[in-house]
Amino acid sequence: MKKEKETKTEEQPAANPQQNLPALIVHTQYIKDLSLEIPLAPEIFRGINQAPNIHVDISISNKKLDDGNFNVDLKVKLDANLGEKKFFIIELTYAAVAAVNVPAEHVEPVLYIELPRLLFPYARSIISNSLAEAGLPPMMLSPIDFVALYQAKKAKEAEMAAEK
Repeated sequence: MKKEKETKTEEQPAANPQQNLPALIVHTQYIKDLSLEIPLAPEIFRGINQAPNIHVDISISNKKLDDGNFNVDLKVKLDANLGEKKFFIIELTYAAVAAVNVPAEHVEPVLYIELPRLLFPYARSIISNSLAEAGLPPMMLSPIDFVALYQAKKAKEAEMAAEK
């Protein structure tokens, strides 16, 4: 006669609902602010015989909302000159509301590196399309090293803390 195999089941502790969630859930992305100025138009268009000198400024900020949600703003400003004349200024704040489900020590890097990394291609496209629609020469922003920006931010914070 065959002996039935005895199986023993142990109750597993209830899983933490946070463990089943993805580390990052982007709920929405949106243009918070967009401004384009061509102060010397239309005369400036006649003088386009050289590449403009463009200064790019990137900044990131965030605000804690509720239940692990954050609003992250990626601000991009391009300031272009043709010689001594202002060619154009474009400022974009592109934002996202996202749930961040990571241990507390990883929240800040997610907000300053991973989310901006996800937002940047959209911001670059909005800027490129806006400039093209304004009759300006096509322009594509180079990729941004958000890890280096975050490391510079942390270094500056450490420097300021050391001065106190």
